[in-house]
Amino acid sequence: MRADLPLAEAADQALVTREQAQAIVEKAVKLSKADGIDVQVNSSYRGNTRFAANQMSTAGATTDAALAIQSSFGPKHAVVTTNDLSDEAIRRAVEQSERLARLAPDDPEAMPALPAQQYRGATRYFESTAALTPADRARAALTALELSRAAGDLHAAGYLVTGMTSLALGNKAGLFAYDRATNANYTLTVRTTDGTGSGWAAADHPDFAQLDARRVAERAVEKARRSRNPQAIEPGRYTVILEPQAVGDLVQLIANYADARQSDEGRSPFVKQGGGNKIGERIVDPRVTLYSDPTDAQLLAQPFDGDGLPLTRQTWIENGTLKALYYSRFWAKKQGKTATGAPSSLKMAGGDTGVEQMIASTPRGVLVTRLWYLREVDPRTILYTGLTRDGTFLIEDGKITRALRNFRFNESPLFMLNNLEAIGPAERLAGTEAGGDVSMPTLKVRDFNFTSLSEAV
Repeated sequence: MRADLPLAEAADQALVTREQAQAIVEKAVKLSKADGIDVQVNSSYRGNTRFAANQMSTAGATTDAALAIQSSFGPKHAVVTTNDLSDEAIRRAVEQSERLARLAPDDPEAMPALPAQQYRGATRYFESTAALTPADRARAALTALELSRAAGDLHAAGYLVTGMTSLALGNKAGLFAYDRATNANYTLTVRTTDGTGSGWAAADHPDFAQLDARRVAERAVEKARRSRNPQAIEPGRYTVILEPQAVGDLVQLIANYADARQSDEGRSPFVKQGGGNKIGERIVDPRVTLYSDPTDAQLLAQPFDGDGLPLTRQTWIENGTLKALYYSRFWAKKQGKTATGAPSSLKMAGGDTGVEQMIASTPRGVLVTRLWYLREVDPRTILYTGLTRDGTFLIEDGKITRALRNFRFNESPLFMLNNLEAIGPAERLAGTEAGGDVSMPTLKVRDFNFTSLSEAV
């Protein structure tokens, strides 16, 4: 395949269509001699452009396809994977998975195959992304390079990746699920040539037409300029304005702990003292609503999980009250509940306070662009430590007055969401440490706990 092909043409060679995926599933099922067989077919095309030190560096494209066959004999099962989608490879994968499954130990949590399901999803495939060429990506990247070069004392480095994926699931029980999606993700770091300042901005959307490369470049350049020659202030508890990227890395942690099994087994922050869980109790500020919804216009997430279970709108926190925890198929059956699957998306409902209003209402505080290197301290309270990065600023008397050296923090999203002062509009993020489709607002919170200073820019 030629690397200069538009994505739309490359898809003809790289992306497995619904019809092709269905044919692969049917072939595998027909060959199966096991009690059950689960088939997964993935395919992808990725085009990327990189630049650094104000120069284009690389551009490339990759294609991939994978077939996973799981055969089951009662509670025994085994998986074989291959990148070969030919008829002979399908036959070998089925036979090998059956041989391995007979040797496997019993799985005490094995579940019967899902029958056919109904899926409700939103469009995740956009021609504006599918038709993109390497030249289109280069033009978007040049926006940042031109701004940085013109400044004379800035260096830009970025990564723009666009592409498409498909995923199909099928089994002997009649299940067939298929999803295809496009994606465009752009991250940009601009640093001052004296090494003292760094600014970061990013954007992500399945629809490339929604990705504003100029706005990303202008934000990163502005933050780099402002962050030059940062000064130290004493660590401590501050009123903090967290931009959406920083909010996402912390708030998404709540969903990671919202597994009903963890709570029922006493391993969750949502365990109730004396037994049970905290569903129905207010756990954060009443202005907080947190939910997952594959059809939300800012999320557009995959409409089913790895088992083929439909993912629908699920509200985890509503008006500050814990409304639900998520259930795997196994744990739902054990507890007599309805399986929900683990969320693949997360959104915190936004407010109407802009970041400039938040700054203007702050006598003294800190503006944080983003966080990194988050690590768990206490799972019982979702307490994490991490560092600020790429633009941390002091606010005095309602104005940004100077750049600050970065901080290490110890904070829990549960503590933070109980100290809310203002909420901005929600926006789609360009990625978090945990991954997934995420939309978060800017937050202004009080008593955010900075524990020490960091030498890192």
